[in-house]
Amino acid sequence: MKNIKNIIAALVLLLVAASSLINCKKDNSTTPVTPVKVVIKDTSIVNRFIYGGLKDYYLWTDQVPTLANTKYSNKDTLNVLLNSYKDPQQFFTSLLYQYNTVDKWSFLVNDSATITNWIQGISQTMGYDFMLARIGTAGDLFGFVRYVYKGGPAEKAGIKRGDLFMKVNGTQLNISNYQTLLFTNITYTLSMATITGTKISLNGNTVTTTAITMQENPILLDTVLNVNNLKIGYLVYNGFNSDFDIQLNDVFKKFKTAAIDKLILDLRYNGGGSVQTAKYLASMIYGTATTSVFFKSEYNQLLQNYITSVNGASSLSENFTDRILKTSTNPETPINSLNLTSLYVITSGNTASASELLINGLKPYMQVFSVGTSTVGKYVASWTIKDWIDNNGTVNPKDPYAMQPIVVKIANANGVTDFTSGLAPDFVAQEDIANLIPFGDPTETLLRPVLNKIQGLPLSSISLKSEKLGLKKVTDSQLERPFGRDMHINSLPKLTRN
Repeated sequence: MKNIKNIIAALVLLLVAASSLINCKKDNSTTPVTPVKVVIKDTSIVNRFIYGGLKDYYLWTDQVPTLANTKYSNKDTLNVLLNSYKDPQQFFTSLLYQYNTVDKWSFLVNDSATITNWIQGISQTMGYDFMLARIGTAGDLFGFVRYVYKGGPAEKAGIKRGDLFMKVNGTQLNISNYQTLLFTNITYTLSMATITGTKISLNGNTVTTTAITMQENPILLDTVLNVNNLKIGYLVYNGFNSDFDIQLNDVFKKFKTAAIDKLILDLRYNGGGSVQTAKYLASMIYGTATTSVFFKSEYNQLLQNYITSVNGASSLSENFTDRILKTSTNPETPINSLNLTSLYVITSGNTASASELLINGLKPYMQVFSVGTSTVGKYVASWTIKDWIDNNGTVNPKDPYAMQPIVVKIANANGVTDFTSGLAPDFVAQEDIANLIPFGDPTETLLRPVLNKIQGLPLSSISLKSEKLGLKKVTDSQLERPFGRDMHINSLPKLTRN
């Protein structure tokens, strides 16, 4: 037994000695290994621009993990993310907050001039606004003209509000082909139609139009209606376009000179536009009380902290104004205000953004009576972001992209916002799409109840020809435009892009 213990002890000593020899040999012969540094290549300037712009300005930055995560402050980590997207459009939408559910409005373009033109109301167009509806339960569609642009191809071709059409270039419109037929052709021929009884059919007339690049004048009609010894100003206003601020102010000068008793503002087709123009229009209607808040703004936390630290908390509010600011094309101009205590508004499912801002912003100060249907429910505004390379607004010549993300939420002086279902009318009324008559006609289905309200007459529903026909809306030309329901602000601090 003793011998066995001695043998085991000897073996242990031999193993320890061998291990020591091996380690000594390894230490004497091993060359130190230099770690290999992994280099992450720089990403495209477009993706870097998209990420940086949204991270700084996007309203919902804090709700988007990819934008809020601090790990992407590391250049290499960020490049790995940016390099994983080859398509800038796909990358852009991946960073939006609940895209097409909450954020239904932010968009990216590959040519910044596109957004500039849209803001100014400039586009290649036939010069008319239309809606499409189903014929029966099948997939066939027909179109009806809601209005025509002043001086546009459609007006020159004799097209007018209420005209109906069924075919484009001889092909019946349907749910599958309408986008191709109506939105890709520069020249086309419309086959016109007529409703007889409960049937819509071709009437043998055709109209050919060719699109041109033109600017739509949003002031479609301004007139004074004389109703039972009342002078009623009536304005059909289709977009808050700052290029027409002076002309809009001139309309109110005319109303003021005429000493109108009431004002009807027809916003049924107004999808929005400039926040600043909305402030001007509100001041033209209510008054130039420059100390009264028209609306309040809310940005993402980082941007809001920066704005208030530089300009103070009061910079988050916009007051009514007594003047239109000087621009490169217009002088500073005093506001022509009617100083009204009540306003009558016509709304629809096309009334959006800056139109809703106007209505909501005026409600704390005056009686606003609305007729029509609920508005869209867009209480947020966007801003044009380009790839700036310095704090003077110089744009990167290598990056043609621009984006129009939602950057601010807007509330009225009482804090009312988040009206996701839109602003409900005081009296529900529908436009009779099968019987569109000229704007300003006292019997028109949306104007008539407003005039009754002003006169103190009973408000009652009107039998609509379109209901008897069972017509159902599919889409309209406004919905097919990316900028159709925009509300945009003019300025924010321009931060340098790397």
